[in-house]
Amino acid sequence: MNLLKTVFTVSGMTLISRILGFIRDAAIARIFGVSVATDAFWTAFKIPNLLRRTFAEGAFSQAFVPILAEYRKTKSDEETNTLLNHVAGVLGLALLIVTILGIIAAPFVVWLTATGFANTPAKFELTVTLLRWLFPYIFLISLASLAGSILNAYNKFSVPAFTPTLLNISMIIATVFVAPHMHTPVLALAIGVLIGGILQLGYQLPHLAKLGKLPKPMPAFKDPAVKRIVLQMGPAIFAVSISQISLLINTWFASYLENGSVTWLYNADRLMELPTGLLGVALGTVLLPSLSRSAASNNQEEFNALLDWGLRLTLLLAIPAAVGLAIMAAPLLATLFMGGKYTARDVLMTEQALAAYSIGLAGLILVKVLAPGFYARQNIKTPVKIGIAVLCFTQATNYVLVPFMKHAGLALAISLGAMANAGLLFFNLRRRGEYQPAAGWLVFFSKLILATSLMAVFLWFAKGSFDTWTHLRAWQRAIWLTACIGGGVVLYFGSLYALGFRLSQFKRRAD
Repeated sequence: MNLLKTVFTVSGMTLISRILGFIRDAAIARIFGVSVATDAFWTAFKIPNLLRRTFAEGAFSQAFVPILAEYRKTKSDEETNTLLNHVAGVLGLALLIVTILGIIAAPFVVWLTATGFANTPAKFELTVTLLRWLFPYIFLISLASLAGSILNAYNKFSVPAFTPTLLNISMIIATVFVAPHMHTPVLALAIGVLIGGILQLGYQLPHLAKLGKLPKPMPAFKDPAVKRIVLQMGPAIFAVSISQISLLINTWFASYLENGSVTWLYNADRLMELPTGLLGVALGTVLLPSLSRSAASNNQEEFNALLDWGLRLTLLLAIPAAVGLAIMAAPLLATLFMGGKYTARDVLMTEQALAAYSIGLAGLILVKVLAPGFYARQNIKTPVKIGIAVLCFTQATNYVLVPFMKHAGLALAISLGAMANAGLLFFNLRRRGEYQPAAGWLVFFSKLILATSLMAVFLWFAKGSFDTWTHLRAWQRAIWLTACIGGGVVLYFGSLYALGFRLSQFKRRAD
């Protein structure tokens, strides 16, 4: 398997999903604006998203994939299928219970996560109603994540990578065609999410059947492998969900700030998710099965080479992306969102959050590369300790920054926490002797900084003033933004080429 080609394939599918996601968010911004309704929806939507990323795509996949790789390496096909049946049964039953309890306890969940909403009863009740519609999405998307984990373990990466597009398509249709005809228009978004979850699960089932790995759910809590997965999941929740837990706590902080703060943070986070998804999620998805197989085979040389490759590719793309986002924040937001009920002030307020988020972009992506280095060895203890420390650090930083920077302080705290998380993960991999960097890192990094600096100077002068962007038509902003980004990309990669970088240097194969 060509790892670079696979990463680009997953990134390409993710890009389609992200583009549709931006179309979705632009449609929501123009039709709903920044209002009580959007604050309520994004708050309600964040809760199932947190649980999805924490349990299904986070702790579960990190605990499940290494054990599945071990079974593929040491057990028969029949034993592997039995494991899948037992895991699907236990997970499905647990999700059903969580969904029912979530619907019943929705008022308490909203009060716990957005306490400030209680001061506005109508806003609080709307959030509760939306959350009750959204909780079944947890059941559907978590099972879809199980299907995706199985497909990824068998190197079928493109199907799970494409699946999120179905959610975005469903929400776009709900926003544009359903919302105008409903008594409570924002409720159409929740219905769109629910239908999207059904489509995401349904799309992957035929691919599992074709692979011969479609689970037949049979709860078996006494299965030793299931017990191992459950035991690994407990502490893994802390290790893989630090940024998500911080985002949820940030929603609590933001609920006390002025109306619109939740939406400004959400829109900034959506732009951050583009490079994080295109690179971080893709690398983490591709690396974990390969690292797990190397660990199961005790191939330390291959393990080192895989991590080194992932880290270099991350920095090669994440550093210029972070600088570009910080410089081009206002033009990007004006082009994507400004118009209708989304005003120039909304753009400037969102810009503050996006600039703060961009500081930690490299850290967010590096965590997705470094953490699998521990999970592949079924080592959950170390990332848990780091995760707890980083979470405490992030929230302490919130108390310092929010009084002065408001919602932008929340974003900056997330960034600083991500950088601390990545640094501690790297330090512990080196200290434990589980990763030995290859030679040439100083030269590599020096050339990278030079090329990024040249790109930054170009973008700074090319973007012009924000007032100019506010007076342009939407198509004019799009053309100018494309020219700026295109020029920056050409200058950056052209500089790297002149400094001796070649694509062939980043090609790598794995079983």
